[in-house]
Amino acid sequence: MSAAPAVGPLLAIVLGALAVFAAALARLGRLGLGRDLVVVAVRAAVQLAAVSALIAAVLRDAGYTAAFVAGMVVIAVVTAGRRITGALRAGAWTTALPIVAGVGPVLALLLATRLVPFRTVSVLPIAGIFVGGAMSATGLTGRRALDELATRRGEYEGGLALGLLPRDAAMEVCRPAAALALFPVLDQTRTVGLVTLPGAFVGVLLGGADPVQAGATQLLVLIGLLAIEVVAVLITLELVAAGVLRQDGPGDRSRRRWRVPSRRGRSGRPGR
Repeated sequence: MSAAPAVGPLLAIVLGALAVFAAALARLGRLGLGRDLVVVAVRAAVQLAAVSALIAAVLRDAGYTAAFVAGMVVIAVVTAGRRITGALRAGAWTTALPIVAGVGPVLALLLATRLVPFRTVSVLPIAGIFVGGAMSATGLTGRRALDELATRRGEYEGGLALGLLPRDAAMEVCRPAAALALFPVLDQTRTVGLVTLPGAFVGVLLGGADPVQAGATQLLVLIGLLAIEVVAVLITLELVAAGVLRQDGPGDRSRRRWRVPSRRGRSGRPGR
């Protein structure tokens, strides 16, 4: 008997009911996310239906798989960039650096050592998990760092007045808050097997492997994510401190924008 849910009208009804329930609660609680919850639920259903139709063809060819992974990276860059800047401007595309710099070396190491078999059915899911983790870490880091620089502008300017370079003054303000972006992966790794059974473990188990193999695969994924997300966080911090990533979008007009000051800013007078 299959462990997967049966695909049919009942599944659609249950999923729709859960999405509507979540949206109704968010609306009653005045969270301002009621419509967004419904939209993302519908979007997820459409995207997974499309991926399910394409995945069989993609997995037949290494070239198609590589193109699919590249597409994942592009979408992750767009998502993280918009999350940080509020709009897809030129600077938003620099989120490709923390994502690729985090995922590339770790995935290459696992493939080179054959810990992940060089097969499309093995590479694609691992790459997807890694890209998703890097995207989340990048988006959270950039948003938290910019929020801190906006609310603690006085401390930043105080650092400049004391003679700190703009990059160093920005780091002093935003580094502690940006580190919070690592909490999700830290908590997941700390409680794995005790609170949750993550997707890689369950997927390998359902695929017919024994529990020891499933546990080893999940451990490989979690430790790999730790390395990837630390790299993504550090590079994103550097991009924010350099003023490359800024909140310029329409949704941020009410906030005071943060920019790296001009040379005059080093004497304590912020640039315009």
